[in-house]
Amino acid sequence: MPLADVSPGVSIAYEAFGDPADPPVLLVMGFGAQMIAWHEDFCRALAERGRYVIRYDNRDSGLSTKFDRHPVDIGRFVAAVTSGDVAAALAMVPYGLTDMAEDGLGLLTALGIERAHVVGASMGGMIAQTMAIARPERVLTLTSMMSSTGESEYGQATPEAQAALLSPKPRDREGYIAASERDLAWASKRYGDPAALRELAADSYDRAYYPAGVGRQLGAMILGGSRAEALRKLQVPTLVIHGLDDTLIDVSGGRRTADLVPGAELLLVPDMGHDRPRELWPEIIGAVAAHTG
Repeated sequence: MPLADVSPGVSIAYEAFGDPADPPVLLVMGFGAQMIAWHEDFCRALAERGRYVIRYDNRDSGLSTKFDRHPVDIGRFVAAVTSGDVAAALAMVPYGLTDMAEDGLGLLTALGIERAHVVGASMGGMIAQTMAIARPERVLTLTSMMSSTGESEYGQATPEAQAALLSPKPRDREGYIAASERDLAWASKRYGDPAALRELAADSYDRAYYPAGVGRQLGAMILGGSRAEALRKLQVPTLVIHGLDDTLIDVSGGRRTADLVPGAELLLVPDMGHDRPRELWPEIIGAVAAHTG
């Protein structure tokens, strides 16, 4: 797996699909997930639509740089945020969404790509929004998928989905794979697939099991703050995709994003939860291909 040095001390693992002469599409993954959560078949299908598709591991996940010298106790962090002790919460977290956005842009630079279409899912959508806000000259189009604006009143999780997200997973391989079925709490009700969840969990565990990074990514996401005012001024062509079954980031997050960004297109997908079920790939890939065309 190739690595690109994107800033001092930070290397990002990535994989590309398709012809480098085609328009580049950068896929940004979400909280706690490795780039393989962008399924290889999904990437190849998008590449077949005439796109040069790049997926990568965010810092603190997969094969990218780990920030081991900055351990974060999720329980203490959540308690600090809940009690309103923002200073204590900030002191626990070594980086923010802006740093994660710079990683993606740094990867493009390392690959010799000046501008790209950026597609982000969940926390990856927040990172992609941050890229477009901070460096609009480098983002050809933005696709924000199953994400939100950083405003606490939008995109809220159900208690069941939030509990599934924050519950620590077993450290042994068998237990980790079995626990992946908790993700059904936010998956598509119609297409939720326990076997697919277990397969991804097994592949992720074997590739790079690293639970320590979850706390730091969570901190970056929670402390990212509202992007509402910046999104109101954004001049990057934007597509917002959100599933109507999403219980982890409620559809209000997608609606709010589309309402804020001038001229944004909103695609609400029936039977889609906080996932990308294979059955819905034709619609999702078609929309991304059209938007990036």
